[in-house]
Amino acid sequence: MSGKRKKILIISVIAAAIVSVIAGCTVYLLDYYPAEDYIEQALESSDYASVVNYGDGVIAFEPWEEPVAGLIFYPGGKVEYTSYAPLMQFLADKGVLCLLVKMPFNLAVFGKNAAFGLQERYPQIERWYIGGHSLGGAMAASYVSEHSEDFEGLILLGAYSTADLSGTGLNVMSAYGSEDGIMNMKKYEKCRSNLPEDFSEYVIDNGNHANFGGYGDQTGDGVSNIDTNTQSSLTAEFIYEKITEFAQAE
Repeated sequence: MSGKRKKILIISVIAAAIVSVIAGCTVYLLDYYPAEDYIEQALESSDYASVVNYGDGVIAFEPWEEPVAGLIFYPGGKVEYTSYAPLMQFLADKGVLCLLVKMPFNLAVFGKNAAFGLQERYPQIERWYIGGHSLGGAMAASYVSEHSEDFEGLILLGAYSTADLSGTGLNVMSAYGSEDGIMNMKKYEKCRSNLPEDFSEYVIDNGNHANFGGYGDQTGDGVSNIDTNTQSSLTAEFIYEKITEFAQAE
């Protein structure tokens, strides 16, 4: 084989490899868990809160009464963000203003800083929390580690923080299902030291990983005998009680 033909062959192989990688990445990024049909109901205003779609990837769930706090929420990895509408609606009905944020390619790792500037839309709210589910929780933790002065606390759902928050003074809440088959419990236990010693933990009996959102079963998850609405309601009650408790302690 001549040197010229060999060079052409090498270039062809490299080009084919690049095309293959790009195709694989495209398939991965476009594959996600869509919200189930019934989620549309939670995207409608209720008797206690209104739903506002800003059109820029942020959906607000605004309590009719004066909010007790605000929450910026990051969705789980590869999950359509509207899947978390039931949880947001439950919280808004209790008085927590919620901003549900869409992530590029449904991956919060590409939108860690999505919370920046959102608090300015509601200057009347003094107490703000940030949180998320799974990868969204990890990215919310990473963001708040760099902006702890802007928030009262962090909410982790089926998630853990790889960022050290132990000295921030943040009020941290962590909830996960007893049947969670997705979250790496060894890493969860290892990362406990990254949280303040007095962080609040709630293990939802019979809950799993996917039931924090309405996107159906997740591959590898444990079997749960409660549904999304039940797990979301229990989670909202836990979050609301803690937010109220922290406010009263000030």
